[in-house]
Amino acid sequence: MKTRILAGFVMAVLAVAGLVLVTTYVGAADARALNDQEPREVYLVTAPIPEGTPVKEFGESIAVHTVPAAVVPDGALSSLDGQSGKVAGVDLQPGEQLLDSRLVDPQALEAPGTVPVPEGLQEVTVQLDAPRVVGGQLAAGDRVGFFVSFEGDDNRQSRTAKDLDKVLVTSVQGAPSSAAPAAGESGAETTGSGAPAVPEGTMLVTFAVNADTAEKIVYASEFGRIWLSLEPEDAEENANGATREDFS
Repeated sequence: MKTRILAGFVMAVLAVAGLVLVTTYVGAADARALNDQEPREVYLVTAPIPEGTPVKEFGESIAVHTVPAAVVPDGALSSLDGQSGKVAGVDLQPGEQLLDSRLVDPQALEAPGTVPVPEGLQEVTVQLDAPRVVGGQLAAGDRVGFFVSFEGDDNRQSRTAKDLDKVLVTSVQGAPSSAAPAAGESGAETTGSGAPAVPEGTMLVTFAVNADTAEKIVYASEFGRIWLSLEPEDAEENANGATREDFS
């Protein structure tokens, strides 16, 4: 009985030893094979990284791995030196190698015809007839002044005043049409995707402003009438406002 137990123990030891030897051999063979293929270290994506994520926030979503040079494409990164300030230009998926072509400046993700919103500001959009938008000549990046007119009532007279100065335009949609829509017609069109387009003869102008200024713009859009002026940096800002009496 003891002999059988001892024999079984010896066989188990030999089996374990054999497994260790085989594993060591295979590991050494894999290492030799990798060495023969000129191994390279590259960053692999280990967790999904959404488009627009700053490189400084990649964290544990990427890790350095050693792979055969034959499977390393041009532009694969093994270091993040020089990538500071960039963001993911597309959604990055686990398993793919991190390429320098997939990291871009944040401005590259901005839609054409727009400018970045300064930190701390928010965007607000108003719809205006083209003549009120400097004849439709505004572009993203311009600075504008706001002239706002309010109808009078029993307690006050009608008045126009320049209420805001050098407001940053971040986007302009729509363009002047050769003919305004006839009375009773909306002039609305649809794009190829079926989404409503900007009504003919009008423009959507988006501004980057703080919360207080956004309130003023929304109030003026709801209860008054807005005219914009193209306002260069050296434009005079002083204005006293105008009433009917100024023209009588």
